[in-house]
Amino acid sequence: MGKATRTKTQSPARHAAGRHDLIRVHGARVNNLREVSVEIPKRQLTVFTGVSGSGKSSLVFDTIAAESQRLINETYSAFVQGFMPALARPDVDVLEGLTTAIIVDQQRMGTDPRSTVGTATDANALLRILFSRLGKPYIGSAQAFSFNVASISGSGAVAFERGGKTVKERRSFRVTGGMCPRCEGRGAVTDLDLSQLYDDSKSLSEGAITVPGYTGGGWNSRLYIESGFYDPDKPIRTFTKKELHDFLQHEPVRMKIAGINMTYEGLILRIQRSMLSKDPDAMQPHIREFVDRAVTFTTCPECGGTRLSEAARSSKINKISIADACAMQISDLAEWVRGLDEPSVAPLLATLWHTLESFAEIGLGYLSLDRPSSTLSGGEAQRVKMIRQLGSSLTDVTYVFDEPTIGLHPHDIQRMNDLLLRLRDKGNTVLVVEHKPETIAIADHAVDLGPGAGAAGGTVCFEGTVEGLRASDTVTGRHLGDRAALKETVRSAAGQLEIRGAATHNLRDVDVDIPLGVLVVITGVAGSGKSSLVHGSIPAGADVVSIDQGAIRGSRRSNPATYTGLLDPVRKAFAKANDVKPALFSFNSDGACPTCNGAGVIYTDLAMMAGVATTCEVCEGKRFDASVLDYHFGGRDISEVLAMPVTEAVGFFGSGQAHTPAAHAILERLADVGLGYLTIGQPLTTLSGGERQRLKLATHMAEKGGIYVLDEPTAGLHLADVEQLLGLLDRLVDAGKSVIVVEHHQAVMAHADWIIDLGPGAGHDGGQIVFEGTPGDLVAARSTLTGEHLAEYVGR
Repeated sequence: MGKATRTKTQSPARHAAGRHDLIRVHGARVNNLREVSVEIPKRQLTVFTGVSGSGKSSLVFDTIAAESQRLINETYSAFVQGFMPALARPDVDVLEGLTTAIIVDQQRMGTDPRSTVGTATDANALLRILFSRLGKPYIGSAQAFSFNVASISGSGAVAFERGGKTVKERRSFRVTGGMCPRCEGRGAVTDLDLSQLYDDSKSLSEGAITVPGYTGGGWNSRLYIESGFYDPDKPIRTFTKKELHDFLQHEPVRMKIAGINMTYEGLILRIQRSMLSKDPDAMQPHIREFVDRAVTFTTCPECGGTRLSEAARSSKINKISIADACAMQISDLAEWVRGLDEPSVAPLLATLWHTLESFAEIGLGYLSLDRPSSTLSGGEAQRVKMIRQLGSSLTDVTYVFDEPTIGLHPHDIQRMNDLLLRLRDKGNTVLVVEHKPETIAIADHAVDLGPGAGAAGGTVCFEGTVEGLRASDTVTGRHLGDRAALKETVRSAAGQLEIRGAATHNLRDVDVDIPLGVLVVITGVAGSGKSSLVHGSIPAGADVVSIDQGAIRGSRRSNPATYTGLLDPVRKAFAKANDVKPALFSFNSDGACPTCNGAGVIYTDLAMMAGVATTCEVCEGKRFDASVLDYHFGGRDISEVLAMPVTEAVGFFGSGQAHTPAAHAILERLADVGLGYLTIGQPLTTLSGGERQRLKLATHMAEKGGIYVLDEPTAGLHLADVEQLLGLLDRLVDAGKSVIVVEHHQAVMAHADWIIDLGPGAGHDGGQIVFEGTPGDLVAARSTLTGEHLAEYVGR
C-alpha cells in the first residue's frame, strides 16, 4: 500500500484563506470505514476507486456530502428544519474545509406517472411559457399547457365586512389547466379484465371470486356472500343489471357481517383501492402477478397519450403544438427552437435552446421531453440531473458524482470526461466514485479504498496521482491496465431465436437471429435501441429470465437472507429441529424482541434534530427475543447464523448436522457472484450499488429458464469483479443456458462468442443492425464505433 506525500509551499504574503485548500477527513467510521483519514485537494478532480463494497460511497456520500448537507440545513430556522429530513452527523472525528455539496447520484427519478424528462429538467416549464406567449389561438397562461393542472370552475356567495355592514356578493372563479380530463394527465387509462376477477359460471357461494385473498371463506369473500344485495347461490352470469352493479360498482356502505361492522363496496372499487393504488414493486409476488394479469394499460383514447387537453393541443406555433414539441427528439426540438425568430421572447428562447442543447452535450439528445422519467436507466437519470448543473454560475461548489459513465458507450465517455473537467475548471471541487479506467485517467488526485470489500475494506490503500496509483501494489493499481484478450475460439450456436419486424421505440423493422447456447453481447451507443430490441422484441414465452437495471428495494429490516429467500429454509430447519413454529425465527414476526420490535436499535425522535439510534439493551442488537436464542440448529442459534458471512454459511449448511440443501444452493449462488464476504443478516440499506446488482443477479439465477437476458451486469463493478462476472457467464453457458448481455464494457465484448451491434447513432439515427459476427470479425472490420473502440482496447 502506498501513501502519497504532498509538498506544501506557501508564499509569506499569501492570504490566510489560502490555508483552506483541502477537505480534511480524520477518523471516519461510517459503515465499514475504519478510522479513515484523508486530505482531498479543492478545485481539483478527485476520483475514488476500490472494489465494490470497499467504502467509497461511505466516505464520499455518507460522510463528506452528508455533513455538508447537514450543515446547510442547520442554517435554516427551527420551523423550516421541521419540514426537512433530519440528518445525523456522520461518525467522524474531524471534517474541515467543506463547501456546499451538490449530489448527482444514480437514484431513479421516482415512479410518479406524471413525471417526465421535461418536468424533471424545467424544459417543460419554459415551453409552457413560450406557448402561452406565441401560441395561436391564445388559450390562457402557462398553466393552460400543463398536464398537471386540471381545469376547474366554481361559483357561490361570499360574505365580507364593508363599512361596518356584512355584504354578500356572488363570486365565480375559473382555472384553465392543460390536463386531459379522461386520463388525468397520465397518458394511459387502465381497464380491468373481469374474467380475471371472477368465474361467472359459478355462484359466490361456490367460490366465484378468483382474486387473491378473496377465496377460502375468509372475511373478504364472506363480505360479498352475506351482503344481501343479491342471491349468493345463483351464478354471476344470471345477475340482473342492478345486481351486477351492486356486486362490482356499489358505493361504500357500512353493514354488519356476522355481528362485525364492515364496509361493503363494489369489487372493482375495492380492488382499485386496495391493490391498484399501490406501487407494483412493493406488492407481494402473487398480488403483483394477479395485477399484471387483470389490469391492462392502454393509451388514452381522448388525448392519444399526450396527457394534454384538447384546448392545449389546439394552440400552435408554426403548426407545432406543445404535444408535438414534447414528442420530438430533443436534438430536433433544439433545432426547431433555434429557428424561431421572435424578439419579444428572445431571452426565453435563448434559455430554452441552451437547456435543450445541454441534453445533446451530455449524450441524451435522443430522448424526448415526454419520456416518463421512471423509464430512464440509472445512468440516464444521473445525466438528466446533470442538465441543471451545466449552465450554473456557481463556483467553489463540491460536485459529487456516483459512476457518471454508467450506461455509456466508450464513444460517449470522452464527452462525459469533458463535462467533469469543465465543472472543475470553473473553480469547483469534483469528487467522482468511478471504476472505468478512461475516467480514472483524467483525475488530478486519486484515493483508493480497500483492500477488500465489507469488513475486509474500509481503509485508504493509496492516495496520490493516477500515475502513482497505476504503479501501486493495490487491487485497483494491479487491474488498472487490464485488457481482456479476444478468445481464440468461440462457441458454436445450438439454435437461434428469431426476431422479425422489431419496431419498438426507435427500431426500424429489425430482423435478427440471436444465436442460442452461446454468450451474445448486444452493443451500441446509448439510445441506439439495445434495450428496445432485447426487452421489447423477444417473443413472449421464449423461456426467458430477464434481469434489468431496476434498483432492488428494501428497508433496514431487509437483508440478503430475506431478499434471496434464504431465510425460509433456514427458519423451517430451525423449527423442525426444535419442534416449534417457523415464525419464531423471524425478527419481523413472532420471534422479534418485544422492546425494539426486531429492529435491534431504539430510535428516539428529536423533532427537527436528527433522531438517535441506540442499540437495544434487552437483545443487545440481536433483534430476537431471548427465549428464541435458546433454540439451536447445528450448534448455533438464529442470530449467530445471520451473523455468518456467506462463505462460512456455505460450509455450515453444506454438510454435517446443519446440512440444508435448499439453503446451501442459495448461498452457493451468492458466492458465485462474488458476495462471499457479505454477512447474510446485513441490512440491504448498507449495501453498495455493485453489491445490490450482484445480489439481484444471484436471486434471478434461481429462476428456471433457458435464456438469460442481462442488462449491463457490470454496472457498479470493479475491474477485478468483472473477471469474476465473466467466469459466471461462462459457467451459465457451459451449463447449457443461452446468455444475452446488453453491455458497454469492452472486457465483456471481447469475451463474447457473438456480437450484435446497433446504431449507427442514437434515437432516430439508430435502430438498425450495423454488425453481426464474432468479436474478432468486429475488430478486423473496424466498421462501427464499437469496432473502433474494441480494437483500441485489445491493442489491434
